Amino acid sequence: MATESKKPVKKTGPKNTDEMRAKKAAAKKRVEAKEKSKKKRGKILLFIVEIFVLLLMVVVLYGVLKTEKVGKVDIPEEDIVINEEVKVKAETTMKGYRNVALFGVDSTSGELTKNTRSDSIMIASINMDTGECKLVSVYRDTYLNLGNDTYNKCNSAYAKGGPEQAINMLNMNLDMNITDFITVGFSGLSNTIDALGGVMIDVDEAEIEHLNNYQLCMAEDLKRSYTPVTSTGYQLLDGLQATAYCRIRYTAGDDFKRAERQREVLMAIADKAKTASPATLNEIANDVFGQIYTSLDLSEILELLGDVTKYEIVDQAGFPEDNMRDTGTIGSKGSCVVPVNLSENVTWLHSFFFDDEAYTASEAVQEYSEKIKSDTSGYLN
Repeated sequence: MATESKKPVKKTGPKNTDEMRAKKAAAKKRVEAKEKSKKKRGKILLFIVEIFVLLLMVVVLYGVLKTEKVGKVDIPEEDIVINEEVKVKAETTMKGYRNVALFGVDSTSGELTKNTRSDSIMIASINMDTGECKLVSVYRDTYLNLGNDTYNKCNSAYAKGGPEQAINMLNMNLDMNITDFITVGFSGLSNTIDALGGVMIDVDEAEIEHLNNYQLCMAEDLKRSYTPVTSTGYQLLDGLQATAYCRIRYTAGDDFKRAERQREVLMAIADKAKTASPATLNEIANDVFGQIYTSLDLSEILELLGDVTKYEIVDQAGFPEDNMRDTGTIGSKGSCVVPVNLSENVTWLHSFFFDDEAYTASEAVQEYSEKIKSDTSGYLN
């Protein structure tokens, strides 16, 4: 008779139980080790973030301190004059545009607040939706209301009452709603261009001698060396050379051509800034903050620098418009640029800036227009 085979019986003795407990303990340790490592990495990451935030705060604080050293000024809103009709337009045809006054003053000594005439007066109108920017030079010898119902060359408004009076002069005569400004002197403009590595400008034969003469004068005032420009054509100009180029007015076109040169240099700066690295833009800020006078605060300046590639200068012109201006020696006021009809010039300006073809000058501008006509009618060429 065959013997029945028996299946082996699996033992569940103490040895197997100890092994299972050991495995569970090891698994638990591995889980705890993972959790501990994860927490450690989290703490390291948090530490890195905290250091980064701390560094960022230091940078911002440094920027604030730098800005406080500049002439940062807050002009009270109630001190800015805006014609009543313009306040309505600001909610219609002018809505979505930011208008900023740019003043270049004839100062090498750093006097930017007043007591110095504005050698250059520009308005930059920015379409905040598209980033498109248009520039208009207001010719410095234009006969206008100075913002206090006296009439003279418009560049004397800055000398008499600083940026506040100069802004009011622009708002009152041109039906604008400007509240912000930036003022720069020769040194600030020169340093900005140098920090960008220079700008490309087309220099002609008639300009070389005057460019170098202005360089020599500014180099003596600023106590620095200069490099003469020796050839014509499209070339890289350094800060002092480009600033001297801005000042030339003894060629065909006189002051009208000079204002055109100033716009040309500003557009070249804007083009160069678009290709600059954040480090270069920071260097520019460090170099120039101490040499400007502005109503903009640090956050606005950083925002503008951050969006520099968004903006594009699409058109530029001069005021009064070419076909609506004349020149003449207006008694003791000297040689002036006269808007033949200020109201019509303002209508043209609003068409140029805001595409408002149906604009009608405010009652205030019409009043100033008649006064200018009365004062100048016997003196024009």
